[in-house]
Amino acid sequence: MADQDEEWVYDEASGEWRPASELATANAVEIRDAAGNLLADGDSVVLVKDLKVKGAGQTLKQGTVIRSIRLTDNPDEIDCRHDTIKGLVLRTEFVRKR
Repeated sequence: MADQDEEWVYDEASGEWRPASELATANAVEIRDAAGNLLADGDSVVLVKDLKVKGAGQTLKQGTVIRSIRLTDNPDEIDCRHDTIKGLVLRTEFVRKR
């Protein structure tokens, strides 16, 4: 049961007033890698195939380790950095959690 002092939010999807804490957990998006493992901010991932990087003129090879990823609002993409490429965005279908 929700606390009396808790903030309530109208959920348009269900048409009901729900506690804000309940709605926040319901809207949490799970981001998974190519193998189905759950990803989180700060995880390290490995590329599962060679990827040509647009604008950088180079290819990241299969097995390349990408450290300290950041999740985005899009469940299909992650922000990351590589030694030679800043501002790299990878699709989750091409990475596996390390």
